[in-house]
Parts: sequence; C-alpha cells; structure tokens
Amino acid sequence: MITGKNYIGNQLSSEGNRTYKTYNPKLNLENEHTFYEASDQEIEKAVLLAAEAFKTYKKTSGVKKAEFITAIADEILALGDLLIQTYISETGLPEGRAKGERGRTVGQLRTFAELVSEGSWVEATIDTADPDRAPIPKQDIRKMLVPLGPIVVFGASNFPLAYSTAGGDTAAAFAAGCPVIVKSHPMHAATGELVASAIHNAAQKTGMPNGIFSNLNSSGIEVGVQLVKHPKVKAVGFTGSIRAGRALFDIASQRPEPIPVFAEMGSINPVILLPEATKKRGEILAKTYANSITLGTGQFCTNPGLILSIKGEALNNFINILSDEIISIEPSCMLHPNIIANYENNKTNVLQQNGIHVTAEYNGDLLVNHARQTIIKVEGKTFLENPKLHQEVFGPFSMIVQCKDTEELEHIILNLEGQLTGTILAEKEEAVHYNSVIEALQNRVGRIIFNGVPTGVEVCPAMLHGGPYPASTDSRFTAVGIHSIKRWVRPFSYQSWPNHLLPDELKNENPLGISRLVDGNPSQRKI
Repeated sequence: MITGKNYIGNQLSSEGNRTYKTYNPKLNLENEHTFYEASDQEIEKAVLLAAEAFKTYKKTSGVKKAEFITAIADEILALGDLLIQTYISETGLPEGRAKGERGRTVGQLRTFAELVSEGSWVEATIDTADPDRAPIPKQDIRKMLVPLGPIVVFGASNFPLAYSTAGGDTAAAFAAGCPVIVKSHPMHAATGELVASAIHNAAQKTGMPNGIFSNLNSSGIEVGVQLVKHPKVKAVGFTGSIRAGRALFDIASQRPEPIPVFAEMGSINPVILLPEATKKRGEILAKTYANSITLGTGQFCTNPGLILSIKGEALNNFINILSDEIISIEPSCMLHPNIIANYENNKTNVLQQNGIHVTAEYNGDLLVNHARQTIIKVEGKTFLENPKLHQEVFGPFSMIVQCKDTEELEHIILNLEGQLTGTILAEKEEAVHYNSVIEALQNRVGRIIFNGVPTGVEVCPAMLHGGPYPASTDSRFTAVGIHSIKRWVRPFSYQSWPNHLLPDELKNENPLGISRLVDGNPSQRKI
C-alpha cells in the first residue's frame, strides 16, 4: 500500500503541511497518490535516530548485516507486480526495463550480502610487535576499515530502483555498517515508498536497530539541503546533474565539519572512431550507435553524446548511415515533462551556436513527452573554440566532431572535461598507431571501452563507474560494484591494544577466518 508518508525509522509520519504528486509521462497526467513533504521535525528525528542506530549497527557482525541485506532483496521481490506497475506509471519506461532494473537492484544487494558475510573486505592489516628491534622497539599496530556514520542518499531520476532507495549507494552503505537516510526523488516517490517498505520490513524481521533507515519525501531542494548540513550526517551519495551535485558538494565542504559527497554527475562519453574502422565497419557501427544513442530515450549517464573522428569520405558515409538509422527508430517517452523540457532547451542552446549542422532529427508525429532524436555535426576547430558545445544534452542526442587530422583529434580529447567513459572504435591492427590518442582519452575518463558501446554498466568487482571531475566528485571511487563500499568507510588503526579488546577482524585468533595482511604477507592463519 502507498501512503504518501515518510518513513522515520520504523514509523510512518506525515507532519508536514506541503504535499505533491508524481506524474505519469505517458498519460500526461498526475498519479493518484499524494505525498507529504518531510517537515523540519521529521528531518531532525530521522537523523537523530540514524545516529543512535549507528552505535549498534557499526558493531553488527557481517553475517547479521548479510541477513538484513538479503532480506531487503527478498522483500523487494515480494512486492511483485505492484512495484513494476508503479515504476511504469511514474517513469513512462516499459515493463521489461522495470523488471530488468529490479533484477539488477536485487543482484547488487545479494552481492553485498556475500561480501560482508565473508568479511575480508575490511582489509585487516597487522604488523606485530618487535620489542627487541634496535634502536627503537616496534609497536604492535593493526588497521582495518570502519564505517563513517549516517549516510544521506539522493534518489536518481533515471533509475528509480538501481540508483535510488535500495540502489547501489544504499546497499554499499548498509554493507559498510552505516545507517541510511534516503531523500526520495519526487518523480518516483511511490516507487520509492514501496522499496522503503521493503527495507523497513527487512529491518524488522532481522532485528535491526530503529533508525537504520529513513525515507524522506521532498519535491524541492530544502529537505536535501538540511540533511547535508546536519552535523550528524557523515557522507552523501548522489546521482544526477552537475549543477545539483556541485551544489551539494559545496554545501558539504562549507560545513564546520566538511564531509565527503560522492556524486556521479554529467558525462558526454566521447567515442573515438578511427579511420580504418570507419572504412571497414562504418555501416555496422552506425547501426549499433543509433541504437545506443536512443536506448532508454538517451536517459543514461553513459549515453554516447560525442563522436570524434577524422574527416573523409568514410566518415561522411558513417554520418549518413547513422542519420538514416536514428530517424527510423520509433521515438520513446522521457521520464517527466520537466526532463523533456530540459532536453529541448539544452538541444536548442546547442543548435543556436555557430557552425552547427543538423544531419538528422526525427520529424514525424510525436506522442506527448516523446523525444525527437537528433544528430548534429561540427568542425573540430569550431568545437574547440566553443565550450558550450562540450556540455551534456541529456536525451537521444549526439554530436559528431569532424577533426582535420590526428593532432586536432588528440587536442580536442585533452580539452574535454572529465567523463565517465571513453570508447575507441578501431581495427586491432590500427589501434597501436594511435597510442597518444588512447592515452589522452585515458586521462579524461574512468572507463575505456574497445569496440563496444558505453551504455550498459556491468555490476562486477572490476567495474569503475566514476571519473575525473565533473563526471564524479572523486575519481578514486566507483559508484558500482563491491568496491563502492569504500566510499562509506575510513581506515582506523589500533596501537598496542590488548588482544581481547580488539575487534574480531584483528584478533590473534582470527575467529572470522578472513584473509589478512600479517607482517606483509597474506594469511588466514592465527597469529
């Protein structure tokens, strides 16, 4: 059942006076449920409960945390078709996408449960004492990762499940030992409440402390700002626009006690199309990229918004085929009227710049809130001289930059902002001749792809979903995969501490049987 209320720990609450509704973009009308904006008192209570819960939860064993996280996955699946249909009504996305994203969300949770159940992720490191070392005796020093404290997670507009209420940020924070307060995204508040109910039920069934999770509704920015400013909040997870992510980063850095904001933000995901690949596989690549650019109506942070190549007949053929292919694809619905309005405004701003040539724009009849996919081209010199052309256009849009030579291609790459991904489309025998281009791209991105598409982020330990600013606020960390847990912890050392007072991860007996680094050597043995 959807109540429209806020989850404040284990209680539903509706103290606020302001309300709002979500929107069905396909039907172009409001959904039925009314949501209560979280009040100042509810925000304060949620944070205080989280801080109190942290005292207990930070000491909870990996096995118990795994039970809780696994139960969340089970409870999400138990929501059944209600969750799927609610998701569809708030996004305009198809059922297949909803079920696929649910599967990804559940899979992420189970992966983190496995990680903390095994336990070696804490990176236990032990340097034993050597009292006979001269001239200074060596002390016994032991280190491990420990949780930061209450975490605020902002739901993402384009992923109501995988990057929102029980998405990767929340799953990683729970795994690390941190309570979570979610600032639910107003575009899919009902989906968020259903998932919040699943987390609440899982917490109740597994005996987690009250306050380990809260879900706060808000149609504006006020609730999020208050949460980030609160002194008991210790870190923030965000997926969204550069403007909003940077605003949160600035707020967090200006606190009396600054805290980290791990924001995954904008990216145009440059694709480098090398000459031999253009000649030999231009038609296939054009068809592949027409599908990638329009996938999910272009509403992915890894959408290929920029294609760079060297001028010539082969590139002209590629542009012609890509243009024909992309307008043959049936337009699809965007997430919200505000999203499509931003898409049209940002696209118009680009089209108004000098030197822009539209090679394809869908000109058939459109259903409401459906987007016109567009391809444009521009000369390399023009692109270099106009920073406005470097900005993300969130939607089914891509720009082809025609470079006069390899030197200009490399120069353009070096002048790009930080990106989540970069792609090299090349014949195997030609890639070795473009080392400087590849190295330039590597310096600007978090993930580099060879002969593929950037859309699609595999959830696995080797995945890096992040990149140099403004793709993310800290390129050392990933927002996807088990290593994303490192955002919510800090290293902590014990010196000369009695063995019986140490956490189990660092005790001589190694009661958890985890892998540890002992005097420089990996070991699972007792000391």
